[in-house]
Amino acid sequence: MTFSAVDVITAKRDGGRLSDEQIDWVVAAYTRGDVADEQMSSLAMAILLNGMDTPEIARWTQAMIDSGEVLSFGDLGRPLVDKHSTGGVGDKITLPLAPLVAACGAAVPQLSGRGLGHTGGTLDKLEAIPGWRASLSLEEIAAQLASVGAVICATTPTLAPADRKLYALRDVTGTVESIPLIASSIMSKKIAEGTGGLVLDVKTGSGAFMKTLDRARELAATMVGIGSAHGLATTALVTDMSVPLGRAAGNALEVAESVEVLRGGGPADVVELTVALAREMLALAGITGVDPAEVLASGAAYPVWEAMIAAQGGDPSAALPVASHVETVTADRSGTFVPDALAVGVAAWRLGAGRARKEDAVQAGAGVLLLVDPGDEVTAGQPVLELHTDTPDAVAGARAALDGGLRISAEPTPRPRLLLDEVRA
Repeated sequence: MTFSAVDVITAKRDGGRLSDEQIDWVVAAYTRGDVADEQMSSLAMAILLNGMDTPEIARWTQAMIDSGEVLSFGDLGRPLVDKHSTGGVGDKITLPLAPLVAACGAAVPQLSGRGLGHTGGTLDKLEAIPGWRASLSLEEIAAQLASVGAVICATTPTLAPADRKLYALRDVTGTVESIPLIASSIMSKKIAEGTGGLVLDVKTGSGAFMKTLDRARELAATMVGIGSAHGLATTALVTDMSVPLGRAAGNALEVAESVEVLRGGGPADVVELTVALAREMLALAGITGVDPAEVLASGAAYPVWEAMIAAQGGDPSAALPVASHVETVTADRSGTFVPDALAVGVAAWRLGAGRARKEDAVQAGAGVLLLVDPGDEVTAGQPVLELHTDTPDAVAGARAALDGGLRISAEPTPRPRLLLDEVRA
């Protein structure tokens, strides 16, 4: 059935709901180029302003899944389970989590992306490891899942191509913030990935995409609802991103911190969130009698990490890149150290750890390294963080980003609670 793009746009513009047939047609027509970018941007804006109901969102998600192929890895001898984070500052959780869950008996097909702006990208972090490659064929992904139990790699071009095209359009038309479009974007790729269970880490706070707890809960509930509608067991945790996660924000810096965690150490907040997400993933996978906290603390997940990195051409024992220029920032007064996640993320981005455009290169060694934890007491003149970069001229911009973002409170200010809520089907 053929529709008019203008009729579909005006239906949503006027607050109506789109029929299944309209949704199927407009997504397919846009993917093949029969609906122009300016028409789809108008529809995206109408969706942003007027929303979608639950059946519309489920159908929109299905239409994007149907634009490509659905992966199937066959019988791996392990249950498949995955995790997705909405992104933040210092969010390196995928790196220790995938090998940990694999060490506990599940298979983790983690198809990941690159960073844009102040939020880091998992692939950028792993590409700091000499030799590691992000692009794998479907046969390589399946073989690695069978042999290692975990793979972190770039998404395949055939997976929800409608989403890839629409995501780029939303990025330049001010329509990124639409919860129906965010939720369907994330879930279409995860459902097409063929996983058997999915745990979502929905961030909220200054360094997150969802700045308020209410918006984060709404996004979490929408995505869990999509999962249920498509037969995918889905759970969401809503977690804090008002301060950076861990002490490192930057590619090689975050890899080094992840290795610490996998060896049984690392920052307490990174360990806490890794274990919390692992428990949810194992529950969805039906794996009982294994305590991921014990497995992580014992270092038993580290050999899985080594095998995962080596399987993708990386050398897990190689030295990580180090920035050529490091500057220290000190506390301007005594009190409680409260670093703002967004300020730290923008500083790391300006130092070269992130990119403004998708085609930009990143510096593997660039970033921000906290020397004290959020909530710690500091004294005037004490070093509180380091700025790492290969381009010293970028330091002034990083310091400007931190201006007002490194609060020293006169009153004791504990680190915000990390786990804020959970949403289940």
